Formats: sequence, structure tokens, C-alpha cells
Amino acid sequence: MPEIAIQHINKRFGKVQALKDINITVENGEVFGLVGPDGAGKSTMFNILTTLLKPDSGEVEVLGMDVVKDYLQIRQVIGYLPGVFSLYPDLSVQENLAFFATMYKSSILDNMSLIKPIWKQLVPFKDRPAGKLSGGMKQKLALCCALIHKPKLLFLDEPTTGVDPVSRREFWDILKDIQHKGVTVVVSTPYMDEATRCDRIALIQNGEIIKIDTPNKIISNFRGHLFTMKTDDIFGLMQLMEQFELRCNYYPYGEHFHIAFYDDVEKALPAFEEFLQQHEREHGEIKPITPNIEDCFIELIQMK
Repeated sequence: MPEIAIQHINKRFGKVQALKDINITVENGEVFGLVGPDGAGKSTMFNILTTLLKPDSGEVEVLGMDVVKDYLQIRQVIGYLPGVFSLYPDLSVQENLAFFATMYKSSILDNMSLIKPIWKQLVPFKDRPAGKLSGGMKQKLALCCALIHKPKLLFLDEPTTGVDPVSRREFWDILKDIQHKGVTVVVSTPYMDEATRCDRIALIQNGEIIKIDTPNKIISNFRGHLFTMKTDDIFGLMQLMEQFELRCNYYPYGEHFHIAFYDDVEKALPAFEEFLQQHEREHGEIKPITPNIEDCFIELIQMK
């Protein structure tokens, strides 16, 4: 039996269809990622999975229990770290943790085996008010509080948003350690680079799942021939590309311009170079590159 079984769920807020016929299963012991931009439906999905919101239609089971009928039982065996910092800012680190332990009729010492690696990093700040911690430390404290009752399933809604890159990497290392201790982890993120840290991912856009697979398989199934280059006027080139006749996808990628060809690349690449020359577009070397999850996400949307 999967840890999570979602069948044909839909959710609407007025005229906005937030979730459209969603079907997902999450297996025991995996780190499963829900990956997509802001507004894609990730938080709505998490609110349903954590029993804070009812779906309009469809069925959702968490650990074999129905999220509507068995919501009280589900809340006792899951951990949840919401997308906004929700601890008590005036309480110290230790007081926050003790409070949540008491809520679950437990203590900090009773659950040290699961939270010990994180707690070690928080000990130097144990008497500091939670509201005065750095962003990374706030998330580690919130994670400790979500794990204090040894949940079987952990939900984290965009846990690294607004956190510096070093703290983001440390946080994901912690999640992998939690997974190795037998906790199934479901995490949402808008950061495509974090998708590769998951065992499987669901790519979501406008409330619809566009692909579910392992990151490696999604990358290996990229259909185009991808190239990158630098140019001084990326957005000018974007407008000009409307005149390019061969089938391709193109988009800005930081300071680079990415283009994927879907015709014979031995013909398409010279045609593109000639097109740039005809329109007097200066550019750097056009290099073939291996696609990442973000490139795959864009391809799946544009080729849908």
C-alpha cells in the first residue's frame, strides 16, 4: 500500500481551478518532490494532504486513512512544515521545541534519536527567541518541531524559500538523513535544481500534473537538441526568433539564451547561425549542453 494515494482530486476557488484531476502515489521511504512555479497549486495540494482543506472531488488516502473522514488520526502521525514560519517568535528555541513536544504528550529527550543532528546545530541558540534566528535556523527549528513526535510521514511546503544557498544544501542533507531513518518525505519547491535531490518528482503547472518520474528519467527523455549561447540583447533576440522557421524552443536562462532544435540538428544549427548572421546579431559560442530539470519543465509545457 502506498503512503499516499491521490485519485482524481479537484479543487476550485471561485473561478480559479487550483487543482485539475490530480493522480499521484507516494511510496514508503521515498523523498517525493512536488515541483513547480508559484501559483502552480503546490500549497493547495499540501493543505489537502495535511487535512487542512477538503478537495471538491476525488479521493485522498494518507497512510491508508481518508483525509476527510480520518483527519484527526492523520494529524497524529504526520509532520508538517508550512510555507511560512509559524512558530512562536517570542519563545526561545528550546521553549518552542518543548511546547510542541508537550502537545504530543512527549519530551525533547524522548525523540532525540530523530532530531539529534539538527538539534546539535540549534543548541548554541537554544535561549534565543525564535523570531531573532536567521532564515536557515528558523527552518531547522521548525523542522525539529515537525519531527518531535516521530511522524511516519513528513510534509514540507517550500521549506527553503528565502534561505541562502548554503543553508539550502544543508537542509537537503538533513532531509536525506531523515529519509534514511525511515521517514517518508514529501516536499514542494519552486527551485528546479532541488528536484534532483528527490527520488521521484511531480512537475505541476496551473493545477495540472504534467509529468511524474525520477529526475534522471525526465532528463533522459528530453526530446530536443539543446544549445546555449550568450548575447547582449536576449529579449530582442526572443522577438526576432518569431521569424525563424525551423521547429525549436527558445528562452532566456539567466544571462544565457537556450535553444532546443527538434529537426535534424546538423541542418538546424547551421540554419540558426545563418539566421543570426543575416540579422547582424552578435553572440558568443553556441555550445551543446545537457538539459536540466528546468529545461525539461519548459519543454514539457511548450510542447504540450
